Amino acid sequence: MLTGTVAVFDPAMCCPTGLCGPGVDPALLTISRDLRWLEKQGATVSRNGLSTAPDAFVANPRIQGLLQAFGDDALPATLINDKVLVHGRYPTREELVAALTVVPPNSACAPGSGCC
Repeated sequence: MLTGTVAVFDPAMCCPTGLCGPGVDPALLTISRDLRWLEKQGATVSRNGLSTAPDAFVANPRIQGLLQAFGDDALPATLINDKVLVHGRYPTREELVAALTVVPPNSACAPGSGCC
């Protein structure tokens, strides 16, 4: 089971998920599928589009900082537990899982040891 929060901040798109129109970006299909899968695994997922939820961008200081530093190139951006995982692209499922995986405190495996 994966625990934690995933917040995706999408650039302005024609609809909330970008899965509209004749030419759908394959990256949008992949991230939509991965976010649904994460929810089924126990993660809390939110997705905010610049054109549909601009207040979410204004309210988040990390997103504000990315936009000030990189402009539109900062988007899309993904936060895990309110920390920036990636910006300028969507993360892979492997990156999402690694960021959400919590090693129990009494586990014999050390993070990065390869034994888990």
